Amino acid sequence: PILYSYFRSSCSWRVRIALALKGISYDLVPVNLIKDGGQQFSAEFKALNPMQQVPALKIDGIILSQSLAIINYLEETHPNPRLLPQDPKKRAQVRMIADHIVSGIQPLQNLSVLKQMGEKKTEWAQNCIASGFQALEQILQHTAGRYCVGDEVSMADLCLAPQVANADRFKVDMGPYPTITRINKALLELEAFKISHPFRQPDTPAELRA
Repeated sequence: PILYSYFRSSCSWRVRIALALKGISYDLVPVNLIKDGGQQFSAEFKALNPMQQVPALKIDGIILSQSLAIINYLEETHPNPRLLPQDPKKRAQVRMIADHIVSGIQPLQNLSVLKQMGEKKTEWAQNCIASGFQALEQILQHTAGRYCVGDEVSMADLCLAPQVANADRFKVDMGPYPTITRINKALLELEAFKISHPFRQPDTPAELRA
C-alpha cells in the first residue's frame, strides 16, 4: 500500500492510526498542503484524488480517498483488531461520533475554509471546534468507557485524537471537556497512536519533531 499523507492532516492521521492498529505496512508519500501553493493541486495528485485532498491510499489495485471510506475498507479486509463493535447499538454510536467529528467539526476548520477567513481564522476555528466539542462531550458522557464507546478502541477514537490535536493547535480551552480530555490522554498512550502522530512523520518539520 501507498499512503499519500500530510503530517498535520487530521484526516491522514486517522488512516495512519488504522494502518498501525491493523499491522499493515505501507509506503508513505508526503503531500505538502502549503508548499508550492499546495502540492495537492498538482495535476499528478489530482489524477489520484480529484477532490485534491489527503489522504489517498493505493491498495489492492484501487485508489481510495476519504478517511472513513479507507478505514471501512481496512476494517472489511483486515477485520482484526476490529474498529467497529459487534453490538449494533454500539456500532451505531461509533459511527455517530465519527460522523459528528468528520462531518460536523473538522471540515469547518479545515485549511481550505480557514484560507477564506483571513485574520479571523483562529477565532473561527476555535468557535467551530468549541461548538462541536460541547455536543460531543455530552454524547460521550453516555457512551464512553475507557474510550469513546466502551472499553475497545473504535473508529470513533481514530477521529477523536486528531481532532483534539487540532483543538490544541488552535489553542481551544479544553477545560469544559473533561471526558474528551480523559479519552484523548488514554489514546495517546497507545503505540498505534504514538507512531502515527503528526510529530513523528517523515515529513514533520525538524522544529516540530517529537
